[in-house]
Amino acid sequence: MRRTTNGVRVDHQPGATGDARQQPGPARRRLYLSVTVKFVVAQVFALGWLGLSVRLSLPWVRELAAAITTVPALLVVCLVAYLPGWLVAFLAVSLVLDRQPPLRRSHPTIPVTVLVAARNEADRIQETISYIARQDYLGPIEVLVVDNGSTDGTQAVAEAYGAATGQRVRCIGEPRAGKSHALNTGLAAVGTQLVITLDADTLLHTAAIRQLVARLLQAVAGSVLVRNSRDNLWTRMQEWDYFLGIASVKRMQGLYQGTLVAQGAFSLYRTKALRAAGGWPDAIGEDIVLTWRLMRQGARIYYEPAAVAFTAAPARLVHLARQRARWARGMIEGIRSVKPWAQPRWLLRFLTAIDLLIPALDVAYALVWLPGLLLAATGRYWIVGPYTLAVLPLTLVVNAILYRFQRRRVFNLLGLRVRRNILGFLGFVLTYQMLMSPIAVVGYGQELLGLRRRWK
Repeated sequence: MRRTTNGVRVDHQPGATGDARQQPGPARRRLYLSVTVKFVVAQVFALGWLGLSVRLSLPWVRELAAAITTVPALLVVCLVAYLPGWLVAFLAVSLVLDRQPPLRRSHPTIPVTVLVAARNEADRIQETISYIARQDYLGPIEVLVVDNGSTDGTQAVAEAYGAATGQRVRCIGEPRAGKSHALNTGLAAVGTQLVITLDADTLLHTAAIRQLVARLLQAVAGSVLVRNSRDNLWTRMQEWDYFLGIASVKRMQGLYQGTLVAQGAFSLYRTKALRAAGGWPDAIGEDIVLTWRLMRQGARIYYEPAAVAFTAAPARLVHLARQRARWARGMIEGIRSVKPWAQPRWLLRFLTAIDLLIPALDVAYALVWLPGLLLAATGRYWIVGPYTLAVLPLTLVVNAILYRFQRRRVFNLLGLRVRRNILGFLGFVLTYQMLMSPIAVVGYGQELLGLRRRWK
């Protein structure tokens, strides 16, 4: 049977949604490398790349120093070339070394609650629940919808659809506006050991819950992809951002057992751990702050790329800008809530410390690299030139590594097909970051100034 899931082509065949990692086959011996060894190997390569970059860029540094003096020149080169190159090299080697262990169990049956916070989602909630009802999960699933002050009959639609289909749906109300209030009210009503958070506009692949629970430890972030990628150029670029950019960072962090965001759109938690962490904070990045608090408690946060959900990405630039500004603010909230040096494991301290660098890199990109690009157009290669462009091939290598993994180990496993989206890919590689960094800088400024929160 062949069908299309909101633009993503899905071919279902007998066993197509089975777990390929659990299929019998000839045993192959692989050299085991611990997480620590992989980290050291990735760092050695990244530092080697950094050393080569420094040596090759000395003429560029001298030329720039002649124009703006030595200290500013070194600062500029560090922010627009050295640090980004080191991070991309570390990411690339980490992805090459990443070998996910077998799933803990192929067909778990632990009862699960799917927690959906909904506000005026009457036109979407039925479709969301219908995809939950189609799961191939063998254990009991309860859908707990928290109606966050809806005025369009969201609760009635959810209850009626559950009764008509036999899917267990329970609805409760939370009149206080705010997603954190709705999620915490739902958390208090959860009666299972495991809880999955799901956005009301996010649709689950048939095997999503099974794959997520099979990877269970303390918390597992699912893989979120774009369901409306054919709307326009903005959603086409976001398709590649979710498919390659966000997924690559999450895979790297998951390798080191510290995925920094178990996103509220689709993630699995142990109910007991959530309650011990105090639930979701009243923050614009509530899922980020919660994840960092869980890690401070000793939780190892994993990422399961084969647990796939499809979300509706912003189709207008203004909405995309507000979303990414919220994400930037959420990262600052996470750093403020749990300082990187307060994390219990040294790998977590390293991963969270990277977030201290990201704002500086975004500011440098927006205020230094982009003006440098304009200067290069006039023949002045003081900032943007051959040395800065050397990072581009490494970025393409990272994208190629992840694309191969996503296609072979995720999409083929789940019976999905990657559609052609060349225009979106070119926009993602060539222009996307030029937009995202300035937007992120705006978000950092909003958070530091304590400006009013805006979700949509």
